[in-house]
Amino acid sequence: MGDIKKVVLAYSGGLDTSIIIPWLKENYDNCEVIAVSGDVGQDTELEGLEEKALKTGASKLYIEDLNKEFIEDYVFPTIKADAVYESKYLLGTSFARPIIAKRIVEIALAEGADAICHGCTGKGNDQVRFELAIKAFAPDMKIIAPWREWDLKSRDEEIEYAEAHNIPLKITRETNYSKDKNIWHISHEGLDLEDPANEPMYNKEGFLELGVSPEQAPDKPTYVTISFEKGIPVAIDGEKLGAVELVKKLNQLGGENGIGIVDLVENRLVGMKSRGVYETPGGTILYAAHNKLEEITLDRDTYHFKQQVGLRFAELVYFGQWYTPLRKALSAFVDSTQETVTGDVKLKLYKGNIIDAGVTSPYSLYDSDIATFDEDEVYDQKDSAGFINLFGLPIKVQAKKNLIKE
Repeated sequence: MGDIKKVVLAYSGGLDTSIIIPWLKENYDNCEVIAVSGDVGQDTELEGLEEKALKTGASKLYIEDLNKEFIEDYVFPTIKADAVYESKYLLGTSFARPIIAKRIVEIALAEGADAICHGCTGKGNDQVRFELAIKAFAPDMKIIAPWREWDLKSRDEEIEYAEAHNIPLKITRETNYSKDKNIWHISHEGLDLEDPANEPMYNKEGFLELGVSPEQAPDKPTYVTISFEKGIPVAIDGEKLGAVELVKKLNQLGGENGIGIVDLVENRLVGMKSRGVYETPGGTILYAAHNKLEEITLDRDTYHFKQQVGLRFAELVYFGQWYTPLRKALSAFVDSTQETVTGDVKLKLYKGNIIDAGVTSPYSLYDSDIATFDEDEVYDQKDSAGFINLFGLPIKVQAKKNLIKE
């Protein structure tokens, strides 16, 4: 290990990375540790981070503001694809890892580091997401993953290590949920959630962080209108907003109305099932609004095929394959479908529910003259008989063959 003189650490200040700094220095010949925190909307979690990193042995801390790039270049392309993992997960942690890892690589190369270190466990998806991104930009960089090396076996043992090294923590053994927070969402794992039979304690003080449970939401609905231009949300209730401000505003509205709380037992990339609770209030609203707009602006075949693309896109994001030719190619296809996804979507938010309340677009393919149940002069209902005869011809031929066999 003597060839490792300088290590760049993906640093959040949470339990794992807090103890990794002294661990690296103990196990890698007192190497220099440079900590890097990618700011993707953790807010208060970044407070006091520099002092903590330096006190525990880091030579310096970079805090990189990635919020705008995160939303515009990673979140919005995923929304445009309507990519949802296993019908529920809006990929909050998944697409935050590639952008953080990319910036860490850039700093590691600039600093002349010998290795990059992360605090992901050997059971999770994040180790794959970080390391695939590192390989994409620094294929020969050594990667240190302490969870695959050290003797610590649990979060309780990590806390003991921190206490022995006088490392301050913001958690206790009783509140030791494994959490990941950014501008898009927050995830909760561990403790009582490890048993799928247990109902999450949504109303317990301090559990939900981005909003309230549906039971605690107001009895009065909230209406919101979201405007899109080529699949990208640009305004709320007529007010133009930047990407970051728009997501924050919808987080507020969604959180207040108990929107976007998901309890999911998901299939991790590494093969196991894991249970987590996700809060994604603003994101849930955006997905609903974007899909509603596509209902009237995309033709049937494109809309249906795009649903298949969305499933594969979600897998690529979840599996950490953002920087791959296939993901880029799928994004190119998705972008081509968004040329007409422009318009306004009105939604009613009420006690955890999102209710459609109207949609308009200058590119709408909906024609009331054709669809009406009233008398019209543009659709000849007699034409349907010939259509059905041709469409059903294979069924008719097969049925006749079956009768002959009998």
